[in-house]
This record gives sequence, structure tokens and C-alpha cells, in this order.
Amino acid sequence: MSREEKTRRKELLKAAWFDRDLSWLEFNRRVLSEALDERTPLLERLKFLAIFTSNLDEFYMKRVGAMRTRAYASGDGAVIHEFHVHMDRLRTALFPMLVEQASCFERLRPMLAENGVRLARWAELDAGQRCEASDYFDQHVSPALTPLSLDPSHPFPFMSNLSTSWGFVLRDPETGDAINVRVKVPTTLPQWVTLRDGVAGDERCYVSLQELVRENAHKLFPGVSIEHASLFRVSRNADIAIEEDTDNSIKELVEAQLRQRRFQPVVRLEFGESPRPEIRDGLMDRFELRDSDVFELTGMLDYTGLFGIASLPIPELRDPPWSPMVPIGLEEEADLFAMIRAGDVLVHHPYESFDATVERFIRDAANDPATTTMKMTVYRLGDDTPFVRSLIKAAENGKQVACLVELKARFDEERNLHWANELQKAGDHVIHGVRGLKTHTKLALVVRREGDGLRSYAHIGTGNYHVKTARMYTDYGLFTCDPALTRDVVNLFHHLTGYSRAPKFEHLLVAPLDMRERFVALIRREIDHQREGRPARIVVKINQLEDLPVCEALCEASQAGVPVDLIVRGFCCLRPGVPGWTENLRVRSIIGRFLEHGRAFHFANGQAEPLDGDFYIGSADWMDRNLSRRVEAVAPVRARHLRERLWDDLKVQLEDRRNAWQMQSDGTYVQLRAAEGDSEVAREGTHATNMKRTRLRLRR
Repeated sequence: MSREEKTRRKELLKAAWFDRDLSWLEFNRRVLSEALDERTPLLERLKFLAIFTSNLDEFYMKRVGAMRTRAYASGDGAVIHEFHVHMDRLRTALFPMLVEQASCFERLRPMLAENGVRLARWAELDAGQRCEASDYFDQHVSPALTPLSLDPSHPFPFMSNLSTSWGFVLRDPETGDAINVRVKVPTTLPQWVTLRDGVAGDERCYVSLQELVRENAHKLFPGVSIEHASLFRVSRNADIAIEEDTDNSIKELVEAQLRQRRFQPVVRLEFGESPRPEIRDGLMDRFELRDSDVFELTGMLDYTGLFGIASLPIPELRDPPWSPMVPIGLEEEADLFAMIRAGDVLVHHPYESFDATVERFIRDAANDPATTTMKMTVYRLGDDTPFVRSLIKAAENGKQVACLVELKARFDEERNLHWANELQKAGDHVIHGVRGLKTHTKLALVVRREGDGLRSYAHIGTGNYHVKTARMYTDYGLFTCDPALTRDVVNLFHHLTGYSRAPKFEHLLVAPLDMRERFVALIRREIDHQREGRPARIVVKINQLEDLPVCEALCEASQAGVPVDLIVRGFCCLRPGVPGWTENLRVRSIIGRFLEHGRAFHFANGQAEPLDGDFYIGSADWMDRNLSRRVEAVAPVRARHLRERLWDDLKVQLEDRRNAWQMQSDGTYVQLRAAEGDSEVAREGTHATNMKRTRLRLRR
């Protein structure tokens, strides 16, 4: 990098950059706002409270854990000090959200009770309900508890990641001694216990498991009194670097990583209200934590237990039901491969059925006598996955099957190891990822014998081959047998399963080989069109934006007058509307009942008609990790009618004033509101519009 380029980068970072972690907290604030929004159905509001906690847990385990590891591994006092300063900033931004989360839950409690769902405190239970709850404790909870002393004469108990515990201070009446004891709240039991005594037929009453443990803990300590109870929760680092330059296989390294992760350093301690100082200080000292790592909260510590309540079958308190629809021509009796031969097929999940398209593609190929070869990349599969069953069936049917199972997919390592072993037992060729990289691309290849030769069919997706998330995440999938594209897919699989130093791809953009360079070239081509007076525009839909070279190119485009619209669900490190840098750049985020996960890219390429421009879909966000340290693939969408569908979806998200948030020049976001006279799309938002349009289109 030249001195001039370095100077310009420093100026960009100073003028228009927004801290990645603060931007991520802004994203989670938008998630929390769904719980605060009175337009959101009541049980869905509980769901978003749980998602807010789940997101935050992952942020601490992955992001904060990684930053802490790097800082302390450096051994540099200045680096460690800067890490602590950064954590202080994050805590200052985060703490008001935690207060708001607790306040929201307290406001929702009476509203739920009015609708027949009572989340009761112990003090609110009558005598019969307390008796019922205590019996449940004796039969189902007490046997699962293991009180462990915290005094120096006993080994310090292991505290697992995301475990919630009671720290009890006991008083021995004979000696007068105080004893500290820890009791973990079981995670294998429902976190809200159903009570039936005195409850009408159509009503529901629950008490929290942690409160049940607290109110019955005296049964665990006969002969002594409980002087104080402090609730606390532990979060551990989940970021473990794998030294892939060793002689061990990737499988052995990941297995060792899973064993090591349980004992990683604690990165966060959460306490309930007014913890006992000796318990608080003792745990902080034990885990070597600072005040910025510790949170004292007035509400619950773990809201993820609300997922069970949020899923109650009460239609009037939930979003209107949606059943993904089967695209016309892909009904069960139709020939899927004939449809693809007739022209490329684009599917949009969860509006269109994942089971009837992607899952069926693999299942039909496995049972098809004409299929000779099947190949897939797998990042996250889920538990009861039909894809593994189909690939095993394919091997049993004598087909050549190769599956690249990414064992380093964070928090899915153990599951992916299991499925990789099952596939190997069936005789499938299993590849455990690529050394030094994560294989994040979503590709499937089917080779069929047709006539006198072979024809290749490919699925190129933006989401995982995961049947559960496919019902909650919005993603695109392209089915094609276009030789120009499938040739690239074949070559990419050769590269992944075999060995090649510099593979060439004609149409696919492949990371880490050339994707960043080609995206930057596409952005700069728009700059050239703008300067020459031709139509120029960039519209991009991704999950995160952080890659510096791409952001530099986007700034150049904005400075040249190119209109740039970025739809970024999560964090975005480039601030819009900064004078001299990003005046022509706009950033919005769509948050709602579905998680926006699809990646789509549009470049006008000098064409006044958007459909004549270039469109791409694929697996990559514009982040350094995606473009430098992951195997990713982005494919062009060439058929005009499919480009029209993509453009319609992008237009809906740009018009949305129901699910959309607009990023401001200071990095904060403002929720958009529809005004009188706004379009139906603006009022109803992205998800309602796409459900309605899918229903109408498929009926026609």
C-alpha cells in the first residue's frame, strides 16, 4: 500500500468509520425495539427479549472473547489498557439496554396475565400452587441439584458456560460460621414450570425455575439457615484459535478445541439485584474480572427461557401463521430436473418452501437412477437433517458422493463432527474443511447421465442447508444447469476436494481468491459510468459491512456521485451522510418476524433500466473474514425474469417504512414510520408484503 493510500485510509477511519462493536450493539438495540414495539404481538415480544439475550451471549463468547485473548496474548500493557477502555465504552452503551429489557418484561407480565398467560412470582402464588410447585421441586428438581461449597477447604467448583447459579450464604447455628455454597439452576429442565392448581381450563400459570430453587433451597441444607441468596450467571470465551500448521488432522484439532472450550476464561459475570459482596468479589477475583465485565441487574439474568413461553399455541398473541409455498411447476409430481433444464429457477425462503425445493433437489438426486455424482458443502446442518439421510441413500444407491463438512463452524462443531462420521460410515467421501479457511459457501452439485453425456445441475444459495432456520431466515437459492455456471461450480469442488494452486473461475466470484478484487472492480466500474454520464447505481443487501477496501471503494463511488443504497441487517462500519465522504450513500436495516440473511448485489452498469444491469447472489458479506479467510461463492443471476424478482425484493426493502431503520451519520439508527399517503408496501413492510406477493403470484 502506497503512502497516499495509507493516508487516505487514516482519513476515512477518522471521518466516516463507526466502531464495529458499538454498531453491533446498535443492531441488538433494534432487536430489543421489536419487544418494545406495541405493534408486535405479545408472545412475539417475549421472543425478541429472548433473542436479545441470545445475541448478547454470542457477542460476549465470540467477539469479546476474541478481543480479550488477543489483548492479553500480546503482553503489551498499552494494548491491554486500550482493550479495557473499549470494554468500558461498550458497557456504557449496553447497560441502559439491559435496564430497558428488564423494564419491558415487567410491563409485559400483566399484559400476558390479562390474556391468560400468568408468569407468576412466588409471592403471587396461593397456598395450593406453592404446594404443587414444592412437590415438583422434590420430585424433578432436587435430584438434579448438586450444592457445592465455595469455602477454601473445598476445590473450587467448575462453572459451565452460560450457567445460572444461586450463591447461598449459610449460617451454622452451632458454630455461628458463615458458609458460601453454589447451586446451579438445571439447564435440562423447563425454565418456566407449569402450575395447574386453581388455574382455569384455558389459562396458563408458570413460575420460574430459578425462583423455585430459591424458595425451596432450605430443603437442601437441613439444620442451617440461609442468610442470603445471590443469583449469578457466567459467560466464557468460546473463541479458540486452531493451530492448523500442526501434523494433526482438522478433525483431531476440532475435537481438542471442543474439550478445551469448556474451560476457557470467563469474560462476563451477571448478578441479580444486591449480590452479597463476598460472593461478588470472590468470583471476580477468581475469574480475574474487572468492573466493566460485571453487571448487576434488577430483572432476570437469562431471558432465553422465554422461548418456550413465546412458542405457546395461542394464535391471537402471535404473528399470523405462514406456511412456505411450493413454487408453481415444482409440485411433488413434477420433474424438478426438467424444470431446471427449461431455465434457471430462483427460490426465496421462507416465502417459498425449502423442503419442496432445496431438500427435494438432494432427495430426488439420491433416488434418481440417472444421477452419477453428488457434491455438497455443509456449514450448519441442524439435528434431524434430511440432507444426511439423502446423501447416505445416494451412497447406498451406488452414486459417488462427496461432502465438505465444515468442522470449524462455531457452536456447530460437535454436531458437524457427528454427521461427518455418519456420512463416512455410509461410504461417502467426507472432507473436513480447508486448512486455514472456513468453507462458508452454500453449494450443491448433481451430475446426471443424459443422452450420450453428462449434465451438471447446481444449487447456489445464501443460507445454510438447515431445515429449521430455513423457516425463519430469508434466503435466496439459484438452481441452474447453465454450463457456464456449473463449470465453475465443478472446478470449485475440484479445488476444495483435491488440490490446485490458482484455479480460474469465469463467472463465480470466489473468496479468498478474487472476490474482493472483483467486487471493488464492479464498484469502480460504476464510478466510471457516473463520470462518463451513463446511469450508475449500487444496491446491496448483506448482513454486515466492515471490509476496509470495499468501504474505501464505496466512499469513492459516493464522492463521484454514484447513488449507493446499502441494506445491512447487522453492524455497519461505514457511516452515511458524512460530508465529503458518504453524502450519496444510504444505509438501512430490516428487522422483523424473519431474520434477513440473503445477500444480493445490483450494479446498474450503465443501464437506465435496472433489469439490464448486473445482479448477483451468494454466501458472502462484505467483511474481511468473508473475503480473506473463508471460502465463499457469489454467482451472477442471468435470466431476466429472475433479475426482476430480485429487483422487486430490493425495491420493497428500500420502500419499507414498517420494518426498516435508517442509519444516521453518527452511527445511530432511526426507526422509519409510514406517513399518510405512503404506499401499501411502506405501511406493511418487507415481510408482510413478500408473504402477500408470494401468495398472489403462486395462485396466479
